[in-house]
This record gives sequence, C-alpha cells and structure tokens, in this order.
Amino acid sequence: MASDLVIAGWGSNAFGVRSTRGNFNEPPPTAQRERLPRAHHVLQGIKKRFSSMPTDVSVNPIAPWLGGKRNLAKRICAIIDQDKHDTYAEPFVGMGGIFLRRKSAAKSELINDKHREIYTLFRVLQEHYVAFLDLLRFQITTQANFARLVATDPNTLTDMQRAARFLYLQRCSFGGKVTGQTFGLSPDRSARFNLTTLERDLEALHTRLAGVTVMNIDCAEFISRVDRKTALFYLDPPYWGHESDYGPDVFDRDRFEQLAQLLSGMNGRFLLSINDVPEIRALFAWAEVHEVQTTYTAGLTDQSRGKRAELLIGNFEFNVPR
Repeated sequence: MASDLVIAGWGSNAFGVRSTRGNFNEPPPTAQRERLPRAHHVLQGIKKRFSSMPTDVSVNPIAPWLGGKRNLAKRICAIIDQDKHDTYAEPFVGMGGIFLRRKSAAKSELINDKHREIYTLFRVLQEHYVAFLDLLRFQITTQANFARLVATDPNTLTDMQRAARFLYLQRCSFGGKVTGQTFGLSPDRSARFNLTTLERDLEALHTRLAGVTVMNIDCAEFISRVDRKTALFYLDPPYWGHESDYGPDVFDRDRFEQLAQLLSGMNGRFLLSINDVPEIRALFAWAEVHEVQTTYTAGLTDQSRGKRAELLIGNFEFNVPR
C-alpha cells in the first residue's frame, strides 16, 4: 500500500513536495493552488509555440550524458536529415544528443532506452511538465545536496521525484557520468543546476516530445518491433570495452555480435556510431564503414582524453560532412 513519502533533504525536503507514489491526480496543496494561474499561462504558451513550430525542430539536450556525441552531432544529424524516411527510431537514446539536434521531424518518431531513469524523465516531461517545473523550483547547486541524492535509492521515490533526482544528478555530475558520479565543479561557468536558464530548455523539450513514443525495453526487441522499409534507426550503444559505464544489465559485450546479426537482416536503414576497435570492424565488415575523428573530454587522465577515431556504420551509402 503506497504511503506518503518524505525524505530528508528531498520532500519537506529538497524538492518541496509530499506525494503518494505514482499518484499525479491528487488535488494540489493550498500553496500550490496559488500557482494554477501561472500553470495555465505556461500551458497556453506551450500550445501557441507548438501550433507555430518552425521547420527547424532542434532543441538542446537538458543534461549531459556520457558519450553524448556533442562533437559529432552536427555531422551525424546532417546524414540523418538528408535521408528520406517516414519512421525515425533510436534504441539507445540517452539524453537525446542526436535525436534532439536533428533539424527535421519524421512522421513517426520512437525513442527507447533500457535505462529506466531516462524513460521516467522523458515521460514525466511529456505528461506532467508544469508540476515537474514546480518541483524543481528554488533548487540550488550544492555538493551536500548532490551527495544526498546520490545516496538516495530511486526506488523509494515517486516517478516525479525520481525524474527530478536524475536530472539534478546528471546536470551536476562530472562529465555526464551515469555510474560512479562525482560532483562537477566549473569555476568558469554559472551553477550547473539553475532553473532560470534551464526552464526554457525544459519547455522546449516538453514541446518537442509531443507525438514522440517513449519506450523502455531491450534494444533488440525495440528494433524488431519498429523495423520496416521506411524506417531509419540511429544507434549509439555503449563503447566497446566500456559496457558497464551505464550501469549493470544495460548492455553486455556479448550483445555486439547479436546486434550486428540483427542489423544485417533488417528491412529499414541504420546508422551506428561506435569507438574504433578491431572487434567492431570485424563484426561489421559487411557494412558501409566511415572513420571519423572526434575529441573525448570526460576522461580523468590525459590518456583517456583528446582526439580519437570513431566509426560511423550503416547499411546504405552515405557521405560524412566535414
């Protein structure tokens, strides 16, 4: 039986709500009723923006993500935007580093990630944007709050609190890391969690997610269910040799062979980005492979940072823009 939830530093608490697990329809507290006129204004603004959405639908990701392809995004998105497809799908969407930076939207768009926190965040932004914004209000960037939220078991939280915790940690952690998170300190920039600057990106993402199907299943099942001749898939799996960077049971090294076999027989087209290692080249020797240069920035040592080669792999002919 669900019970009221108050966590030290979270409810009466760092995110200012007392709520029942999974129940987003309960009447708002008295203090929150005063915000309803503002909520109506926000929703009307969103509807107005969506009704006049420009041709360029690209928006900013709302938080960093390890391997988020920021340095390759322009080239990858150019390849995707030039392709004619009715369905666009991503089995490993992460924080949407490619999905959100594309300039055009497909007739049908489906995104997936086995990481539950991503699914919960996107779903909450789709369905409960105004309430979520109020939950985040007045939060500041502190190392103590970061440490407290790292130590908090997300399974003890409501979906909205869980999404807020995940967003806070991703914005404040070093290098967009998902596991082994440490507090990121940047003396040359403003605080990492600042709702006055973040609110615009949250609203834009809420608008962009309208009409997008968000899923939380295994990548192979997702591909099999969505695959069709008119579909284009973009895949950004964990790097070879870094499969555990996104948590346990997300993607094992043995899955690369299964993924290569699945992609070799698919009906639609795919574009995959991955680090350049001999094992990947061998598994995808049958495909179109382009080597591209990028820069890694999240490593803790000089050896793990700097210029690196990555591979763009597909089952169709494509050119990589400079």
